[in-house]
Amino acid sequence: MTTSPCLLPTPPENNDVHELCSSGAAKRALDFYLKEEMSASASDEVFFTLKPGISPEEALVHASDLLRSAAATAYESASSHQGNHRDLAFSVVYLIDMAKAMVERSLQAPQTQTNV
Repeated sequence: MTTSPCLLPTPPENNDVHELCSSGAAKRALDFYLKEEMSASASDEVFFTLKPGISPEEALVHASDLLRSAAATAYESASSHQGNHRDLAFSVVYLIDMAKAMVERSLQAPQTQTNV
């Protein structure tokens, strides 16, 4: 009785694997599991920063725009669901609308103070 040798498949010659190995996420995962001392922790990294020198009014206008976009997304999500999922999505819309109203009110506050 003769058995044929078990041939291993050849690895794909794809650059995706090499790109993944050099990605930041892969390095952090390897650091976490293989190194005793991790490199920079994720909590120290800043994901989003404001442009230096942005005025409070500009920041509030941008926040208002972000809230409007979030409300549109939540409203669209609510429209495509039923029952409790729909209620939860509409509660998010309500919370976003309240936050947007507070932002818009704070934008109006300097104007009303100067008119008095």
